[in-house]
Amino acid sequence: MTDDKSLRGPSIGADALKAFAHPLRMAMYRALRNDGPATASMLGRALGESSGQTSYHLRQLERHGFVEDDPDHTGGRERWWRAVGFTMDSADLLVDPATASSAHAVMQAMVAERSQELAAWVEDVDLTWEAQVMSSTGLDLTQDETRRLIERVLEVVDEYKELSDARGEDGADGARRVRVHLDVFPVRHGRPGEG
Repeated sequence: MTDDKSLRGPSIGADALKAFAHPLRMAMYRALRNDGPATASMLGRALGESSGQTSYHLRQLERHGFVEDDPDHTGGRERWWRAVGFTMDSADLLVDPATASSAHAVMQAMVAERSQELAAWVEDVDLTWEAQVMSSTGLDLTQDETRRLIERVLEVVDEYKELSDARGEDGADGARRVRVHLDVFPVRHGRPGEG
């Protein structure tokens, strides 16, 4: 259960999870993560909210470590924010009655976002960009093998995240924003034909 901005970001606890599981806060975080740094006013316009509302919720997100000041935008009249990565890697969040509904709400929002992004991509595939794939593979692995698979894939993604971050706002010639989704989970049912 990992969010992608910083693949090895801090693991969130119960209080932070409950604070994050607010629909507007999740939408603002998603906008900052997907579209880059923004001010409360910019987020308000993008999400149809007042800057007072977005400003309040940004402070709550900051309090729990989900956003921070953007170092590339300092000294201006308005405060610029950027998303900070986190992980939801504790199964206790799903088991604990105090956090289970919040954990499920966050996971459902992430799945809905992925579904929307994939549907938009399929609807309008950019054939000029050859580096794209949609793939699904079924493997028979132990828990230990699965953990090692996840770690190795995340190491590769982290390597490219560092490359992307080093470019800064201007980017490199020909660079585009791409989304990387990694979903690794046990299948609940057996093989076809098995009971």
